[in-house]
Amino acid sequence: MKKKSWNELTDTQKTVLLTLMSVQVSLAVSAWTDLAFRPAEQVRGTKGRWAAIIAVNFIGPALYFWRGRQK
Repeated sequence: MKKKSWNELTDTQKTVLLTLMSVQVSLAVSAWTDLAFRPAEQVRGTKGRWAAIIAVNFIGPALYFWRGRQK
């Protein structure tokens, strides 16, 4: 399968990609902001480890919000 350049994509494909990218960036920024302001005692594990995990596409922020925070 040949990779397509941006100009070869349809308008629908471009819209989907931009939407997914926006969601990914929003999730990551939200997770990193929460991590920065949350006391270390309320985080499962180290903040440095979670900061690195959050960088992993959609999975990282989802894992942080699901498993990284203590109530």
